[in-house]
Amino acid sequence: MASVVKNREASRKRRHVRVRKKVLGTPERPRLCAFRSLQHTYAQIVDDIAGRTLVSAATTEPAIREKLASKANCEAAGEIGAVVAKRALEKGITKVVFDRGGYMYHGRVKALAEAAREAGLDF
Repeated sequence: MASVVKNREASRKRRHVRVRKKVLGTPERPRLCAFRSLQHTYAQIVDDIAGRTLVSAATTEPAIREKLASKANCEAAGEIGAVVAKRALEKGITKVVFDRGGYMYHGRVKALAEAAREAGLDF
């Protein structure tokens, strides 16, 4: 059973490398990264040229955690997408490129992306 989980994670990392060959965050259009664990969802906006995280949000933050019933569902991912978009707009970031992190564009990753779009990010 452990080898199945290890192989699944290795496959995701290979897919992520493939995605990252094409997706690069610049100062004009930074990269919105999505990461999901079994219990939480994370998002951050990164400028790869400078190597800096500009904005981040996660279900581990106390302010976000208290609003959610569960931290590992599409509703929580949507909340993270909206929060990261709001924080990005406050810093003047309107355009991003989406990095799905090797995950399928489905479920929590899709909910995060669509909520960020609805909140005003362009990608």
